[in-house]
Amino acid sequence: MTIRYVSTRGGMAAASFTHVLLGGLAPDGGLVVPEALPTLSADELAALAGTAYAEVATAVVTRFAEDIEPAVLGGLVGAAYGGDAFDHPDVVSMTALGPGLWLAGLSHGPTLAFKDMALQLVGQLFEHTLAERREQLTVLGATSGDTGSSAEHAMIGKRNVDVFMLSPLGRTSPFQAAQMYTLDEPNIHNIAVRGVFDDCQDLVKAVNADAGFKQTYRIGAVNSINWARIVAQVVYYVYAYLAAADYVGAPVDVAVPTGNFGNVYAGFVARRMGVPIRRLIVATNENDVLHEFFATGRYRVRAASEVAATSSPSMDISKASNFERYVYAMLGDDAERTRSLFADLSPDAPVDLSSPADTARRDATGLVSGRSTHTDRIATIRSTHADYGVIVDPHTADGLFVGMGMRDPDVPLVCLETARPVKFADTIVEALGFAPEPPPRFADLLDRPQRYDVIDADLEQLETYIASRLDAVRRP
Repeated sequence: MTIRYVSTRGGMAAASFTHVLLGGLAPDGGLVVPEALPTLSADELAALAGTAYAEVATAVVTRFAEDIEPAVLGGLVGAAYGGDAFDHPDVVSMTALGPGLWLAGLSHGPTLAFKDMALQLVGQLFEHTLAERREQLTVLGATSGDTGSSAEHAMIGKRNVDVFMLSPLGRTSPFQAAQMYTLDEPNIHNIAVRGVFDDCQDLVKAVNADAGFKQTYRIGAVNSINWARIVAQVVYYVYAYLAAADYVGAPVDVAVPTGNFGNVYAGFVARRMGVPIRRLIVATNENDVLHEFFATGRYRVRAASEVAATSSPSMDISKASNFERYVYAMLGDDAERTRSLFADLSPDAPVDLSSPADTARRDATGLVSGRSTHTDRIATIRSTHADYGVIVDPHTADGLFVGMGMRDPDVPLVCLETARPVKFADTIVEALGFAPEPPPRFADLLDRPQRYDVIDADLEQLETYIASRLDAVRRP
């Protein structure tokens, strides 16, 4: 089966993987999805059991990236997950917290966050494709905390890529901010936006909607609106499943801390491909737009003033950019209806999928949800440390709290880790009374000089900023 890519809103001609790799939103404002998903049979899964992470990644990604020569793609995967980029020999650690209870460690990459799992590969894919085409790319992204540093570290030294990363001023943890702002690389530009993450994300979408500017400055994306990010994240669901299942073919549940819906959507893709994931447990914090949807069938985004600042700040999001992909699949790939639901999405125009027919479709997707509060996270960090000797960050605590509350004792439960606890030291101190030790390479991180520029949540300001810097340095 040849995989081609289309838009959730139906207004894009079918395209290849490398074509959509370098883009962000589809030209019609939708999100790129495959016309049909490849599958993984029970025999194919069984053949991957016990293999190295890079082998699982190659087996998964080759099914989506058919226009890259297999040998070349294998080399790119090896470069992403080999060498010293990850500080665990298996890339992903699987820690048994008890019978049938697993913590999938996804924070062993260069920025100590699960975003490295995908972005290390995306950086390799970008570099290869741009070199082949003799092109340059301007990566424009928005981050609620971890995507920014992961993307920037993945693009260091990439000669054909310039990165402009938007983050909400004062809304990331000090460690997260320092990982971005202390970089002194000519192709990395950090922009702090006066506002919340949703303002940053809206600016990225507005630039992508400006066709002339996008073409002139060759705007692409590394946020999870980029399909390659999703593909790379599917890999760790396959790997974790093979490690946690009692036998290949047995079901597992997976608890996923969720803000922008990219992480759990990758699990949804893995499930649709044939990985026996019984339930995906969507864990939100107090910004519970997604939990509200799975409880009621109504998805109402919030105004910026309604977004709470919490102790799991990477999930302080009310407009989950990958949610449109999920709805499109839930509706049976109905592009016309998806377009009608999302084209004018606003706090006053929610997506309403609460009818009995839509509820049945939603229930069939295998996603359930819950929420946690700051008090829940603190208690979970304490109990996880006391019971298992493991320190988890507050986002992982969201997932553990919700996942354990919905656990079926007869089905293995995998909880996905999101980041190292050192990135959220203040919360760990509150919970445990001491700060986690940073890896030696980050010991002086908070003392290093920081470089960033501040703008309003204003499209004209942003485009002027990007143009002024690229006009000065862009190579012919």
